[in-house]
Amino acid sequence: MKHFLNYLHTKITAHWDEPGLTDYGRETFTNGQIAENIEKLHILFEKIGLEQGDRVSISGRNSARWAMAFLAVETYGCVAVPVLSDFTPENIQTLCEHSESKLLFTDLNIWEHMNPKSMKHVKAVLSLAGYQFLYASNKKALSAGDQLDKLFKLKYPAFRAKDINYKRDDSSLDDLCVINYTSGTTGNPKGIMLSARVISSNLEFSWKNIPNKAGDNSVSMLPLAHMFGLTIEFLYTYLGNCHLYFLGKTPSPLYLMKALSDIRPYILVTVPLVMEKIVKGKIMPMLEKKPVSWFVKVPVINNIIFHVVNRKFMAFMGGRIRSITIGGAAISRPVELILKKARIPYTVGYGMTECGPLIGFESFEKYRLGSCGKIVSGMQVRIVKEEEDAEIGELQVKGNNVMTGYYKDERATSEAFTEDGWLRTGDLGLIDKAGNIFIKGRSKCMILTSNGQNIYPEELEAKLNDQQFVSESLIVGRPKGLVALIAPHFDEIKSAGETRPVEEIMESVRRSVNKILPSYSQISKVEILSDGFVHTPKHSIKRNLYN
Repeated sequence: MKHFLNYLHTKITAHWDEPGLTDYGRETFTNGQIAENIEKLHILFEKIGLEQGDRVSISGRNSARWAMAFLAVETYGCVAVPVLSDFTPENIQTLCEHSESKLLFTDLNIWEHMNPKSMKHVKAVLSLAGYQFLYASNKKALSAGDQLDKLFKLKYPAFRAKDINYKRDDSSLDDLCVINYTSGTTGNPKGIMLSARVISSNLEFSWKNIPNKAGDNSVSMLPLAHMFGLTIEFLYTYLGNCHLYFLGKTPSPLYLMKALSDIRPYILVTVPLVMEKIVKGKIMPMLEKKPVSWFVKVPVINNIIFHVVNRKFMAFMGGRIRSITIGGAAISRPVELILKKARIPYTVGYGMTECGPLIGFESFEKYRLGSCGKIVSGMQVRIVKEEEDAEIGELQVKGNNVMTGYYKDERATSEAFTEDGWLRTGDLGLIDKAGNIFIKGRSKCMILTSNGQNIYPEELEAKLNDQQFVSESLIVGRPKGLVALIAPHFDEIKSAGETRPVEEIMESVRRSVNKILPSYSQISKVEILSDGFVHTPKHSIKRNLYN
């Protein structure tokens, strides 16, 4: 296994004058300019007084400069601490302090609400807009910031590829590389420690299974402060010789449509919510119109219809898509059936931050409907059941992708691993004879009913979400039974010409779903959330707010 920074060295030196990173609709950086920014940051790091192993936090909107800051931190030998910009300034301060970060990269609108006195370890703060100092305890560092171009010219009179060396000896694969926080909580933050081996293993698997090449374009729209966005959207595509475009925000369907048309990416890495919006907004209306809805049920003719769907969908995606990787949550069954029938090259992967993130993946050709792939290379998986005859159990993993532990939290680290060294994922599922992994729920989300039955809310929610007029749902346990919290799809209700009150419509949804549920998991009541759910940056519902 090669250290991932060796790929960075090759990428930059071999493609010096080619575009590497672009903020969509704004500026583009060639690989040579990326190296120049990295080296300028190294000069500032030295003046600030950073040493190898020091932690550096990065919290801001996705951008090329965010990406270059990360590469500069890694090539200098420091540890990157990506922090979600969606966290409150107070949360960001807490994580900077907990990680003992010496430097913070952030956006001005975040910094305006922060207090440097609350971060005793932070020596300086740099703006992600242009790497200007927002704060520095060292006057020499401030002076260097003012004279950075001059200092760079003195060090590199004629800067070229021969002046850089980002290569790493593979003996450094086990060095700490990233600390990624699972939340911005002020109570007990959990910083996941990931080595260079974790990142490198994830990348090498990705390149082997979804090859990319010079000339390929890709897009980044997931948060870079999450490992899915950092490792797969950014490092896998950029270090794999692609030209990476940052959308900078979670795109609306119209914005995404224009971006895909302009960029024409070879891959789309996304979450179910985005894919479901595309399918429900662009494909389902076409299939539900008469006479198309009749012909879909007719053998042979339906093949022709789904061939047309494939052409339209692929055109919408820019026309060059070779792979769509969906992760982060389960995808709606009706949406997945349409993708499968139309032979859209999609696959649903499985991972977690503690594995940087990959655990399960399978190519489109071999992917089994409803699964989340097979265990990736360099990893092992097992199912541990509480009872021998139980159908499902907890998935536990070990291998190259597994974290070192939780930063400064030996107790949490000990609880995360079994005595024989397997990481407890907290996910409940099963593995079929072919090795396909099926996730059935989260052990911590499980509801134990008064009659001793185990309820996995995700399974009930999937059935609710498949119903017409339901946008999203959440099952919670209450003293008198299971309650469905539902965010209705108001636009769909309006376009269908429904005259019934929304309460009556949702009650009919409850009755319909109960007809296909066993008696012990019947839904007793519906509560309507007119304003929808609060989501995490990964677009999953913040369950803790509703339990």
